[in-house]
Amino acid sequence: MRVALSLSTDQTRTVPEARDAETAGFDAVASGEHLFFHGPIGNAFVTLAAAAGATSRIRLVSSLTILPVYPAALAVKLATTLDQVSGGRFELGVGIGGEFPAEFTAAGVDPATRGARADEALELARRLWSGGPVTFDGRFTSVPGLELAPGPVQAGGPPIWLGGRSDAAVRRAGRFADHWLPYMYTPEQLASSLVRVREEAERAGRDPRSVRGAVFCWGAVDEDRARGRELAIRGVSDAYQQDFTGLADRYLLLGTPDDVVARATEYAQAGADSLVFQPVHGSVREAVVASFAADVLPRLHALRDTGPELPRRS
Repeated sequence: MRVALSLSTDQTRTVPEARDAETAGFDAVASGEHLFFHGPIGNAFVTLAAAAGATSRIRLVSSLTILPVYPAALAVKLATTLDQVSGGRFELGVGIGGEFPAEFTAAGVDPATRGARADEALELARRLWSGGPVTFDGRFTSVPGLELAPGPVQAGGPPIWLGGRSDAAVRRAGRFADHWLPYMYTPEQLASSLVRVREEAERAGRDPRSVRGAVFCWGAVDEDRARGRELAIRGVSDAYQQDFTGLADRYLLLGTPDDVVARATEYAQAGADSLVFQPVHGSVREAVVASFAADVLPRLHALRDTGPELPRRS
């Protein structure tokens, strides 16, 4: 299992945390974003560019870029430039947001068009990343025979991760995703949704085997099970300004290192070959990351995706 560490929302910690993550053996660092939100949060492209400059090996995953708030061509240019400056280490995670509608108002975007804007931007990205001049006439974007230069380092462009929970997100992932990255999903939900995503991929004329499973999990780890649980619940409750006590056992990675590995194993068995781990914020974060890196990460690297059988090609 590949493991990405979701970086702190404290932007002064971006560079040292990315360096430490690379030294500790994480496969990637990840960053989410919002224009405005319940608490402080930065921009994924800028955060990951800073991380790229401080590292040499580790992959860089946006988890997730709120794609509809960007003009489509600008988002493609930013993603391509980040792929260039990182030496081909960027992976574009896409979500459509919606949990904080005011940020769309601030961006001058009708929230009702979020999905359509994301679909159009992803289609444009795939076409521009294929090389050569592109003519594109969409609902929100028109490109009159232009070529993206320089193009991405990675052939075909950065891998695309699609997040979400809705039926529309499943269809979008089937059309565009290299990784399906649901959020606040149980292993059972991941397995069933991954089957649906792969069915949608086949319906779109893609090889369903090209879509891999992943999962994004908040959590905390401590040798004391009760303390690990309490840290996780308190951290996520503070981040989302709601009580997560009743949801903790379904959605969070919490408890001792053995507890966390056991739950991650369930996700691997459900089809996840990648995990984005979001440690709780605050004064305990550094200790949680250190414990995870020392006592959990090596064991997760030994896990293999043994999820639902891929659909057979006819």
